[in-house]
Amino acid sequence: MTHNRWPALRVDDWTSTRDLLHMWLQIVGKVEMVSTSLVNHWWNVSYEVSARGFRTRLMHGVSDSFDAEFDFVASELVVRSTSGKRHAVPLESGSVATFWGRLQEALDDLALGCSIVPIPNEIPNAVAFPADTTERDYDPKAALTFWQQIVSMEPAFAAWRSGFIGKDSPVQLFWGSLDLSVTRFSGRGAPPHQGNPPNCPPWVMAEAESRENAAAGFWPGGSSEGTFYAYQYPEPDGYRDAHLSVGHFDTDLGEWVLPYEEVRASGDPDKLLLQFLNETYALGADNAGWDRADLEVDPHRLDAKIYRGQAPWRHRL
Repeated sequence: MTHNRWPALRVDDWTSTRDLLHMWLQIVGKVEMVSTSLVNHWWNVSYEVSARGFRTRLMHGVSDSFDAEFDFVASELVVRSTSGKRHAVPLESGSVATFWGRLQEALDDLALGCSIVPIPNEIPNAVAFPADTTERDYDPKAALTFWQQIVSMEPAFAAWRSGFIGKDSPVQLFWGSLDLSVTRFSGRGAPPHQGNPPNCPPWVMAEAESRENAAAGFWPGGSSEGTFYAYQYPEPDGYRDAHLSVGHFDTDLGEWVLPYEEVRASGDPDKLLLQFLNETYALGADNAGWDRADLEVDPHRLDAKIYRGQAPWRHRL
């Protein structure tokens, strides 16, 4: 399979698939939550972008350690244990309840033993997973295209992360709001977070926003093909009133946004996305008085020694 860089995918064309996949990711993400140790700001519960889809970190069950991967090439969720056992759950049209039951069978088959709170988070009118029997269409080609979008943008987010020597997060997919995210931290504390997404306990956001940070990411909504975003917490004075060369400030979201379509259709998508990340970060960091000289680093400082011309993919970043 040849990877299609920066593919188009209209949000309205895969709503059913997106909503079903979102619930599947939440279910497995909650398994990861109770099967790993808490790491800064919930980094332990997120997904890594893989060569096949999205995978968990190593989890720990009753009898074995294990991981799970949403494989969009083969259209299956694969659960693998350290004893060598494997159980696959098909990714296909159906209900959330059906997927829930099949995952429970997989966990039982591998003798992993895992109990989670079976309620979705960060969505209104949440229905418990076992009770969500609504039949939904699932388009494997749309899910594959969404993953290809994520793979396309991951290098720019990773390059942006590499220019920061302070505390920063991995590039990771969060299942609560279904967004790819990376975050830089100033090293200072933050005021208590006010307001929470629907069906999300206050202690979740209290941990997520416990330190001053500049976050950026992408979610499959907000514009015709999804939206890149950037925000700073706490928001410094003047942050929303500036004029940048790319993107605009959305007062309803309280974030800077940039449509995916605008990036995809540009002559150099990687360059435009990095420009958005750098400009929004510099605006917030300067207005908040971050010690940028101590926090930032040249990401290309060792290129000549490491790559010796053998990494042509880096030329686009």
